[in-house]
Amino acid sequence: MSVRQSTEPGEGGGTKATDSAEERRPRRKLTFWQELPILVVIAVLLALGIKTFFVQAFSIPSGSMQQTLSKGDRVLVDKFTPWFGAEPERGEVVVFHDPGGWLEGSPAGSGSSFGRNVQKVLSTIGLMPSGDEKDLIKRVIAVGGDTVECKAGSPVKVNGLALDEPYVYPGAKPCDNDPVGTVTVPKGKLWVMGDHRNDSRDSRPHHNETGDGFVPVDDVIGRAFVVAWPISNWSTLPVPSTFDRVPDAPGGSAAPVGAPAGPEAAALAAVVPVALWRRRRARKGASRGR
Repeated sequence: MSVRQSTEPGEGGGTKATDSAEERRPRRKLTFWQELPILVVIAVLLALGIKTFFVQAFSIPSGSMQQTLSKGDRVLVDKFTPWFGAEPERGEVVVFHDPGGWLEGSPAGSGSSFGRNVQKVLSTIGLMPSGDEKDLIKRVIAVGGDTVECKAGSPVKVNGLALDEPYVYPGAKPCDNDPVGTVTVPKGKLWVMGDHRNDSRDSRPHHNETGDGFVPVDDVIGRAFVVAWPISNWSTLPVPSTFDRVPDAPGGSAAPVGAPAGPEAAALAAVVPVALWRRRRARKGASRGR
């Protein structure tokens, strides 16, 4: 018994046989060069998202945080937890915006105007360091409500406890070059110091200026938690144990940097598997249609 092919009208005015043939016809695949611009756009958008909301890489251009951080190191900064209300704690290494005048006298960017403009565009998406970044990196010594004692010939004290500071650059004294006496940190502010005390313009030399050397918590970009580059310097940046012993104050609560390449690596790592999956799926669809 023979079976006749149905020619009943299908939806949209075609026949069922025609519709089936169209469904079996493989869709035209994009070539690699047609997909490349799409992948680049996706990678840039992911890089911007990662840099803006999650993790950003920063470069260290000075020796103010030696020996913890060396010039040329790349650190990763956690920008995610502050979105949930987390505030900087004693002992953390943080990146923050210039509170006002801390970077005065820093070398201006060099090169042609075209080169500076290109650098500005690429640094916006994290593909190279910024030439005019107004951010610094220091260690949080005290938070709002704490009392800091920084006197010549003595260790730094927070709420009466003398800090054991093995991270301070060898040969540098805790407070000898910039003694400020006793200081109480206002609520919502931080007292920060570089680990290379003899080569760091931090809260101490700015204490008698506008702002009294304090850094507003709102100016903090995030906490540096790992040295990611160079590989030979890879290390985490934990809170030194001495800060765990600092008592809370009564009624209290417990160097310029540029943005280099970093987020784009994570973005590309996310894009490549998706691209491979799409191409594999397209090839399977084409083989089924043969």
